[in-house]
Amino acid sequence: MSGTLRLFCVLLALLGTSACTTSPPRDVNNICAIFQEKDDWYDYAEEAQDEWGSPIPVMMAIMYQESRFKADARPPRGTLLGFIPWVRPSSAYGYSQAKTTTWDEYQDDAGRFGADRDDFGDAIDFIGWYNAQSRRRSGLSLHNTYGLYLAYHEGHGGYNRATYLQKPWLMSVARKVEAQSNSYQAQLAGCEEKLKSGSGFFDWF
Repeated sequence: MSGTLRLFCVLLALLGTSACTTSPPRDVNNICAIFQEKDDWYDYAEEAQDEWGSPIPVMMAIMYQESRFKADARPPRGTLLGFIPWVRPSSAYGYSQAKTTTWDEYQDDAGRFGADRDDFGDAIDFIGWYNAQSRRRSGLSLHNTYGLYLAYHEGHGGYNRATYLQKPWLMSVARKVEAQSNSYQAQLAGCEEKLKSGSGFFDWF
């Protein structure tokens, strides 16, 4: 997002409107369709891959699981007495569902002080950065989607203590993320050449 557009969106936010929030892709299960519809997303994803070494399908599968590509996604509020809307369970927000403290760490470590959680380019870079941290702190391969998602969810300390072993539901979700990554990888193999060449909309037909 350009500086001018970002400033415009900030002004709109102060006025209480969300006109600058990007809508999710129409077909979130097809990575080629995603990048065809959101024509700058592939470039951002490729930049994150080049910077951190995390494959595009892995990062996109994690984002799919976390937010379904919804820019302003938040955890649902709890309820008080079963019906009164209450506080949210965490500060997770945006495409990557990064918590505030982890996002602050990312900004400091990566030097991306103007990064926003509801900006796709910043969020995909965050996921790439986090996966790189998982390799460094937990010894995970950047191609191990299953392990990377467990570390993403549990944090590196939790992953290293194997807290996920007490959460069968989480291991099941991590397998779904792994399967989504494999699906995205197969799809991307068939369209990445066009994406790299910057083919226009009508070149896809």
